[in-house]
Amino acid sequence: MNIITNKIAKELNITEAQVASTIKLIDDGNTIPFIARYRKEVTGNLSDEILRDLDERLKYLRNLEARKEEIIRLIDEQGKLTDELTIKIASAETLSELEDIYRPFKPKKRTRATIAKEKGLEPLAMIIYLQQEKRDIYEVAKEFIDKDKGVKNVEEAIAGAGDIIAENIADDSDYRKKIKSFNFREAIISSKNAKDEKSPYELYYDYREGILRLPSHRILAINRGEKEEFLKVKIESPDEKIINYLERKIIQDEQSQFAPILKNIIEDSYKRLIAPSVEREIRADLTERAEEKAIKVFGKNAKQLLLQPPIKDIVVMGFDPAYRTGCKIAVIDKTGKVLATTTVYPTEPQNDVEGAKKVLIDLINKFDVNMISIGNGTASRESEQFVSNMLKEIDKEIYYAIVSEAGASVYSASKLATEEYPDINVSLRGAISIARRLQDPLSELVKIDPKSIGVGQYQHDVNQKRLEESITGVVEDAVNSVGVDVNTATASLLSYVSGINMSLAKNIVRYRDENGELKQRKELLKVSKLGPAAYKQCAGFIRIYNGTNPLEMTGVHPESYDVAEKLLAKLGYSVDTILEKDKKSDLDEKLRKVDVKEMAKELDVGELTLKDIIDEILKPGRDPRDSMPKPILRSDVLKFEDLKVGMIMNGTVRNVIDFGAFVDIGVKYDGLVHISEMAYQFIKNPSEVVSVGDVVKVKVIDIDNERHKVSLSMKLNG
Repeated sequence: MNIITNKIAKELNITEAQVASTIKLIDDGNTIPFIARYRKEVTGNLSDEILRDLDERLKYLRNLEARKEEIIRLIDEQGKLTDELTIKIASAETLSELEDIYRPFKPKKRTRATIAKEKGLEPLAMIIYLQQEKRDIYEVAKEFIDKDKGVKNVEEAIAGAGDIIAENIADDSDYRKKIKSFNFREAIISSKNAKDEKSPYELYYDYREGILRLPSHRILAINRGEKEEFLKVKIESPDEKIINYLERKIIQDEQSQFAPILKNIIEDSYKRLIAPSVEREIRADLTERAEEKAIKVFGKNAKQLLLQPPIKDIVVMGFDPAYRTGCKIAVIDKTGKVLATTTVYPTEPQNDVEGAKKVLIDLINKFDVNMISIGNGTASRESEQFVSNMLKEIDKEIYYAIVSEAGASVYSASKLATEEYPDINVSLRGAISIARRLQDPLSELVKIDPKSIGVGQYQHDVNQKRLEESITGVVEDAVNSVGVDVNTATASLLSYVSGINMSLAKNIVRYRDENGELKQRKELLKVSKLGPAAYKQCAGFIRIYNGTNPLEMTGVHPESYDVAEKLLAKLGYSVDTILEKDKKSDLDEKLRKVDVKEMAKELDVGELTLKDIIDEILKPGRDPRDSMPKPILRSDVLKFEDLKVGMIMNGTVRNVIDFGAFVDIGVKYDGLVHISEMAYQFIKNPSEVVSVGDVVKVKVIDIDNERHKVSLSMKLNG
């Protein structure tokens, strides 16, 4: 364990004490959100991101150690374990390196080498490899001719011995490690078109780049092009340098009788055995590296999207655009309840603009709609134009916003949507989702498979199990950072709360339906199968807004109620003061003046915990998303044809990828801000500058009318 602790501490640049304490918390069954929020003193205030990385590395390194033990056992059972080999296995830092060490000891299928061994040629192979024999090797080889075993002549004997040596060279872990390092420094990946036709992969139809600096998005693009049979891909290795290296390591005397034989064997070993398998391993390593990067980018984008600020206390009309099948409409009230649904046909081919206008204006007036949420998919801009024109005829202030509709159709046909809206047509459920995404993005988006929310890069190409694990963690962190109203939340949302799975979430909803609103957190202990362990993990993230204890509107954990009450008493107040508007400002002033260090000693509590308690009492019931940039609200439309180079406008970041960010500037096609146009100084990653949902000021620097592409810059003074 000390080895693992030390390694993680170095990798994450934190102390061994922090790692050891965190590992104990994880092993005791605590969740990452709970540890990040309520065990800051124990971890030294590690963030949820560092804790996730720590947990991930802990699992990997424990798997590595378990595999080392298994390999030592397997080699020992063969009677081939040496002290040197044991040290080598113990020193392996990756699973790939470990498997290379085990490679010579793995049970093999019948190969040319195993057949040669069956023919009794292993002693001859040793004689050639050791290069000590003074007699003529061809004379020595005559002793191994055995027609009954299939060795007809000297040439066959030496060829068979060569097959054994070739396989031994190919299985040598030190050689393989060095060969891989040659490749990672100098190899080139090249791709050619496999089909003589247009495709999204034309950039790679005659492409070469050194793998050392190959960015992850290009690795995944090349992989996809190869999978879809548009590209032929290969690794161009520094073959001559590798063969020269092997010759230097193996041949003891260039002038000896063994040198020409060994040169042929080395070339055969490299070209027939080593090069193909090393190329596969390098491609796999590149893919794994690219997938990790893509998963991290996707996770960061997803988290930003989930934490988009809600637009509260408004009646929203969801507008799901389409052509032939009509635009689906749903009106929801301030709590998200569906008030009305319909379908209108203002777009082609029907073009029933007047009929659609009449229906929607009637709904807007009847339900006092404050906002229209328009999906950004097919027919979005035509629908936006229609809505913009319609709003000019309405005698009240009403705006619209464009929201991502990614995943809405997936949700509409899901089992969850069927349970929520059994009597509403599948096609209309998408409009409800689009409306709710504006009203409360987090609550709505947790219902959708994260891979379908449209903020990633090649997320369908990466390891799906690994992506699922990572994204589940991201969603958990987002949900728990906001907190969940237990009396209104859906089972989908509750299932991401620390300590609660989908089964418990459904039990909570069932309990709520049968017994009415929960009035205090400890009532959760009455929920079927929700015991003290789950309660400890979830309680601080649950919010109760009209309950018996005002602290339950906050993130103060029940284990700290006593501290919070003592703190308030020392300041001359009670817990109820939190809700008394006339006294709250005085309380807040005193809280801000508290000497945290001294008060923590008095209350016998950690400083970080006390600071969090003070922060929570200062803002009871406040949503942390309120500080995030709000969606851009529009009342008029901008056409692609209206764009001019040099125009400066506000836009919303829709997606952040390795090479830049896509920004919605209010026309049909999102514009691209390339990484080189994001800042005047050099930046390594776009996420250093922008996040999904950010509202940014951009300048149009190029317009490609034919391909409907807009290039943007955030460098406005150039």
